[in-house]
Amino acid sequence: MLFSSIVGIVSFVLTIITMPFFIRYYQMKKIGGQQMHEDVKQHLAKAGTPTMGGTVFLTVSLLVSLIFGMYNQVTHGAALGATLGIILVVLIYGIIGFLDDFLKIFKQINEGLTPWQKMSLQIIAGLLFYFIHVRPSDITNLNILGWEVPLGIFYVVFVIFWVVGFSNAVNLTDGIDGLASISVVISLLAYGVIAIVQKQFDILLIISSMIGGLLGFFVFNKKPAKVFMGDVGSLALGAMLAAISIALRQEWTLLLIGLVYVIETASVMLQVTYFKVTKRKYGEGRRIFRMTPFHHHLELGGLSGHGKQWGEWRVDAFMWTVGLISSLLALALLYL
Repeated sequence: MLFSSIVGIVSFVLTIITMPFFIRYYQMKKIGGQQMHEDVKQHLAKAGTPTMGGTVFLTVSLLVSLIFGMYNQVTHGAALGATLGIILVVLIYGIIGFLDDFLKIFKQINEGLTPWQKMSLQIIAGLLFYFIHVRPSDITNLNILGWEVPLGIFYVVFVIFWVVGFSNAVNLTDGIDGLASISVVISLLAYGVIAIVQKQFDILLIISSMIGGLLGFFVFNKKPAKVFMGDVGSLALGAMLAAISIALRQEWTLLLIGLVYVIETASVMLQVTYFKVTKRKYGEGRRIFRMTPFHHHLELGGLSGHGKQWGEWRVDAFMWTVGLISSLLALALLYL
């Protein structure tokens, strides 16, 4: 655990040191920053803020994980284990997000990758993770609180659905300053506890490294944000959480440990479905939420029907609390 703590501290310090250079380079080259197409008026002032900050903390965290993992292997004979599989997922999904951001920022293609292109690349990445890391272990069952649920050949479908789904879910969550970064830190802390209990210190190492990188990023991403993580960060983080839950054989826990991302995604799906159904029925689409994802609903009026607008810090605090409580509940169900 001391070794993992050192790994986290190194990632934190390197991210703190590196991020200002990234921001200054972004500004010096007058690269177009984040575009705002939202109805939340207080977000309009953020237009032009440097994005793609995920490039920095992902690069730092992955390199630190790999270097310290190899050092641990050489000096103590510790196997890299699941570390390489998780690094592979984070790297590939980070590249997908980087391509999407690159097209938006540097090529001025507002849409970035088309939905079809992005989904195809994500599915291919999920398949690579399955065949390189999951398939060799011959796991075909879901472990739900000790109950083995056999999926057989359909386990590959589950892996793809899980990784792609949570990759996009964290991407939806990344909508206000600091929300996604600390939400993922909370989720990773929960999986860190599970990794310690299972004595899977290879997984704990990469968890610690990413927590350090995200905390370093949060220094610049907290309100008012000096930089956003972009799709390069959010897509990779969601895929990482899914991969960790699979590597620890505790897939179901992500529904609670990742409850914030589930709420955000469900709000979008419900809104779109309800709008289409009511448009067909009444000739005019109706909405359940003021705006989705759910964090925008809170910004525009809180939880009550006629509430005042919530500031970003209040929305962050509420969603982080939800994530913390649901993560503790998942750990309680596992170990109490």
